[in-house]
Amino acid sequence: MKKILEVLRYGDGDIIFKTDVDLAKNPNEISNILIQTMMSMATKLWGGNEQTVLAMIRMLTIADLALCTDRKEMIRWLDTESGRLFKAFQDTSAEFRKKGGKIMTFAPGVKPSKTRS
Repeated sequence: MKKILEVLRYGDGDIIFKTDVDLAKNPNEISNILIQTMMSMATKLWGGNEQTVLAMIRMLTIADLALCTDRKEMIRWLDTESGRLFKAFQDTSAEFRKKGGKIMTFAPGVKPSKTRS
């Protein structure tokens, strides 16, 4: 198991970030983690805590944007890259459906039936 990102709060003020990922040694790992994260968020995140998890991810994004040197450029970049990933995900989903696959979605906080595999 590899720690992608651990965010710990000590007391009321100290927040510590830890990771086992070393992008200096393997810069391509970020692409793999991005795809794995997206797929996990699309397929495994439901189950009751997704609203809190997504809120924390968004909070980290807002904090990053607040500190970057060019917010507008960062937002443009995030929009472009997430748009490309969105299109690829939609295309993959459409191809999966064409081949007879079924995609089920669940509302936040709704767990799939335990009788389904």
